[in-house]
Amino acid sequence: MYDRERDRRDDAAYAEHKKAVAEGEKRVLRRTRSGELHSYPVEEIGFSPGRGQAQVSTWQGMALLAAFAAGAVVFSGVLFLGPLGHGEAPLWGALVLTLLAGGFTFYAFGLARDEFNAARLRKLRGSPAPGSGTVDTSLLELGQKD
Repeated sequence: MYDRERDRRDDAAYAEHKKAVAEGEKRVLRRTRSGELHSYPVEEIGFSPGRGQAQVSTWQGMALLAAFAAGAVVFSGVLFLGPLGHGEAPLWGALVLTLLAGGFTFYAFGLARDEFNAARLRKLRGSPAPGSGTVDTSLLELGQKD
């Protein structure tokens, strides 16, 4: 259903976004979880669920994934060193799991940290939480009357 008022709010948000970008600010145009268009400063965007990155939407969820990956690092370390207790050679194949899980641990921790900081800034500034998905600015340009 067409909502003329929403189009007006979208046009106003897009005009504000273009003005801020023209002034040199680094901004990201996204829809909020409620569907409204909002121009976010880049530091208010953590990771982007549904945009080729994580499918987790909170910093707590990403921290949980990082903790599981850290557990996999410990497990793979036990797999690697376990045979030494029986006088055998280490299980070298377990190093692959260690490297993969270790890399993901740092990646997930970084995403959780970034989202935590972004969520804190959004709360301090009163900005709404961003939703997933993209904004087609070519359609917004059609509504502009510059």
